[in-house]
Amino acid sequence: MQAPRHHHRMGIHGTCGCYSRMARYAFHLVWANGIHPRSACKPTEIRKNERSQRGDDVDELLKLLKQNALESPANIARQLNLSEDDVKKKIADYEQQGVIRGYQAIVNEDQLNLERVSAVIEVKITPEREGGYDHVATRISKFPEVESLMLMSGGYDLLVFVKGKTLKDVAFFVSDKLATISGVISTSTHFMLKKYKDQGVLMEPEKQSEKLQVSP
Repeated sequence: MQAPRHHHRMGIHGTCGCYSRMARYAFHLVWANGIHPRSACKPTEIRKNERSQRGDDVDELLKLLKQNALESPANIARQLNLSEDDVKKKIADYEQQGVIRGYQAIVNEDQLNLERVSAVIEVKITPEREGGYDHVATRISKFPEVESLMLMSGGYDLLVFVKGKTLKDVAFFVSDKLATISGVISTSTHFMLKKYKDQGVLMEPEKQSEKLQVSP
């Protein structure tokens, strides 16, 4: 049997079709309806019981933290009609369980004039007999250049978000680090030109005259 050929493409694209595909797995912070990802393998009835025991206030707590991680426990407690101690305990529990993976500011780097390049890389890999995609994905995620990594459906397997000081740095990462990993079949690199929105936050304030009228 002839060994598979490796293909690695790079290009500069203002937009990338990869964003329209749905991620099946993500290495960064994920939760769905207040359920920790590690409980996803449990029977449906157990998950429903867990959700009912926690109460709707748990979902609202996570929503408030995602909107503003600097919100004080006292303000959150007032909004959820809980005690401040209960809010602190719930946050501490989520941190200990690994539901909350960290707190980060959303930064508009275009205003900082940073000499840095961002890219999105589509990666096709061969799943292993034991562990599937996890082993290769975990290995890729440990590179400091990698900011986010997801397993995707569609024409490729992994979606990798990376940063480097120059185009050459990103190209070196792809050719000398990523492409040489056992199991990586091909890559396709798309360089980001401008970021308009990040995690639900617009990078530039919307002008009053440009606001869209939304019909009820």
